Amino acid sequence: MNEMEGAQRQEIQMDSQRVMLFMPAGETEPSHRLIQGDATNRDVLQSETVDLTVTSPPYNIGKAYDGYASSDSVDYDAYLRFTRAWLANCLYWTRDTGRLCVNVALDKNKNGKRPIAADVTRLALEVGWQYHATIIWNEGNISRRTAWGSWMSASAPHVIAPVEVVIVLYKGAWKRKNQGQSDIGRDEFMEWVLGNWEFAGESAKRIGHEAPFPIELPKRCIKLFSFMGDTILDPFAGSGTTLVAAINGFRKTMGIELESHYCDLALKRIEDECKARLAYSPLESQRESIANCWTL
Repeated sequence: MNEMEGAQRQEIQMDSQRVMLFMPAGETEPSHRLIQGDATNRDVLQSETVDLTVTSPPYNIGKAYDGYASSDSVDYDAYLRFTRAWLANCLYWTRDTGRLCVNVALDKNKNGKRPIAADVTRLALEVGWQYHATIIWNEGNISRRTAWGSWMSASAPHVIAPVEVVIVLYKGAWKRKNQGQSDIGRDEFMEWVLGNWEFAGESAKRIGHEAPFPIELPKRCIKLFSFMGDTILDPFAGSGTTLVAAINGFRKTMGIELESHYCDLALKRIEDECKARLAYSPLESQRESIANCWTL
């Protein structure tokens, strides 16, 4: 058997394993679910069904998110109320010893400086999450500066940190109650626990979403903070990046997305990149708390 045949056989075997995970023996619940709904509505999901949430919520920096414009360019107090609501819901949906990884900008500089990462961390603690760490993500995207403030003067210089962060939180206790099988390599583990990640961002044009994050980010969070077979949630599923990383990492998935065309984009990416097709679920779509639902 040549090298190409071996690679093809390995890929077929991996696809077969993914199919087995989609509906394990003895389980009647779908292993993968994409919901068109609102992450601030607690009734969208049942309580204590999630092991790890990985998400990048709207930053409130004025990006033109379709549907989320009201929560990405609103009064900052309204944005914080929105943030508190979905953080509290994620806590409700998460099992004891489950985790939450939130990717946000370090600071907000447009329309007034705000410490977004600090405020999200504070709100998470207020609703009941426990703090573990903050990972610095340097995507190497330092755009050409034009607003320097007071040029070469201490009068009023503008300081901008060109990094984002991943805030790592947990429910109850940090040590997982139920152990499972990890799939992280030695070198990956040693590099990723340092908490200073460097990899490129994602192209909005290539993905078709205004603010996509690269698949490397959820892949690292999923491998570092969850076991194979765990249930991974993204309450702002967008283009489906977290779901793709989770399915290809042999995890179960749940995604919530408000906009129908982003649901379509996520479904297409899952089919193209995971060789899996989620089907429309008429029964689940009849629930008052959601608009549409697709399952596998």
